[in-house]
Amino acid sequence: MALFGRKNDSSATATREADPALAALTGEYTIDAAHSTIGFTVRHAMVTNVRGSFGAHEGYLNLDGANPAASTASIDVSIASVDTGIADRDGHLRSGDFFDAETYPKMTFRSTSVEPLDAETYRLIGDLTIKDVTKPLTIDLEFHGSATDVYGNERVGFEGSAAILRSDWGLTWNAALETGGVMVSDKVKLSFDISAIKKAAVTV
Repeated sequence: MALFGRKNDSSATATREADPALAALTGEYTIDAAHSTIGFTVRHAMVTNVRGSFGAHEGYLNLDGANPAASTASIDVSIASVDTGIADRDGHLRSGDFFDAETYPKMTFRSTSVEPLDAETYRLIGDLTIKDVTKPLTIDLEFHGSATDVYGNERVGFEGSAAILRSDWGLTWNAALETGGVMVSDKVKLSFDISAIKKAAVTV
């Protein structure tokens, strides 16, 4: 069930194969930051994992249920909102050794295409920008479905993950361990748990 991507030459096929239930999802959605999490996991000292998240982010989904290939997604993340549960470590991550949040306050993602994997999952492909370095990012996503919440909001939900090498985006700081290896792994696992609210239709 592919809901994201850029319109391509297969739009006619996408329209013909679209599940009728998807048509009702067509519209613009705002990511609900209060009920969404953008997180990461990185190996520390070669033996354990450190987990963190970015508390401040905003994004939009433009879903086209009749032609899913024409849908798009975008997210802007505030680097200063990084939170690993330890203030000193968060300060180091914001510093020039890592994200340099003062110079590069935002991390962004913009979708470019989608590859359906099965009825419930698909591969979202786009551009991730960190510290003015833009490289492709592939996110495997599961569509959790849609519902109307107790306040009457129409919601859709997604969960996804990806793995990157932080050095590809210029995040190269490290420290050697006496026993061999390094303090922080190059590989970082990203996680996305997204709830988005459909915007009300504008009437004239």
